[in-house]
Amino acid sequence: MKRNPVNKVVKVLGIDLAKQSFQLHGVDASGPTVLRRKLSRKQLSAFVAQLELCLIGLEACGGAHHWSRVFKSFGHTIRIIVPQFVKPYVKSNKNDAVDAEAICEAVQRPNMRFVPEKNIEQQDMQSLHRIRSLVVARRTAQANQIRGLLLEYGIMIPQGIHCIRQQIPEILDSADNGMSSLFRDGLNELYRELPHLDERIVIIEKKLQRLGEQYEDCQRLMTIPGVGLLSATALLAAIGDINAFKNGRELAAWLGLVPRQHSTGGKPTLIGISKRGDSYLRMLLIHGGRSVVRVTHRHNDRRNSWIDALAQRRGVNIAAVAVVNKNIRIVWALLNKKTTYQAMLI
Repeated sequence: MKRNPVNKVVKVLGIDLAKQSFQLHGVDASGPTVLRRKLSRKQLSAFVAQLELCLIGLEACGGAHHWSRVFKSFGHTIRIIVPQFVKPYVKSNKNDAVDAEAICEAVQRPNMRFVPEKNIEQQDMQSLHRIRSLVVARRTAQANQIRGLLLEYGIMIPQGIHCIRQQIPEILDSADNGMSSLFRDGLNELYRELPHLDERIVIIEKKLQRLGEQYEDCQRLMTIPGVGLLSATALLAAIGDINAFKNGRELAAWLGLVPRQHSTGGKPTLIGISKRGDSYLRMLLIHGGRSVVRVTHRHNDRRNSWIDALAQRRGVNIAAVAVVNKNIRIVWALLNKKTTYQAMLI
């Protein structure tokens, strides 16, 4: 592909991504600004294709992974940065040009941490998780609305969607609960939507199961206690290249599972986990950690003895987070060494 000789001096390019308007900021090898330009969506690919090979910085947002793949196909080196790491380099007031300049500056920092790039397969897997999460939220909202409406008529249903499935047919058939025919019809329509949502969740989980069977790493992760199909597929979709993390602790910190510091004067102060990273993935992992803590008394090995002692000393919740922290370090080890989990017997 013929490249534009006018743009040879651009060595580092920062691009502020958007839907239709894209702001570019480029510098040469010694640092001075040599490019400031605003392009439309149709112009961006052709313009970047004509540039001499350079380092391109993108802010992690919608479409960042797509543009990363497009620019990488032209031969450029791509780095995706979390917005919170770009913010310190924004000068004065915020606009697209200032944001592009900040991205260009941040991507040149030698100790900057970047977002692992996702391929199409990872995005497909993550999309299924996002769709499932939305359907589960809709089902929960539907059940809560049914419970709230019935409470206005003096009918109380205990928490848990299984209670709604058990009691709604009896409530609809009963003629002594004081419900009008109009409300009874509306309640029946709400109740009939629940099986449809259940069916959608089952279909999505079957798709995830088929994907999990295709990837050896997914089967490898599911050998860890507390890591099931949802957690394993979500981990593979989020992590990408495990070599992007130097060790297990760095992976745990990336998921927000290490203590948050507020230290000064040489006195360390820890304030619980940082809760950074993907909250959905962390939620799945902590649910898996709770399940491990709940059944730890049934197993006689070194790991479960440690979990049981920790739960008695610090409580179930802290023990569950500690289990997840250890699991993530195991995840890093298994993906690096391409092996399966082996429990250590006492």
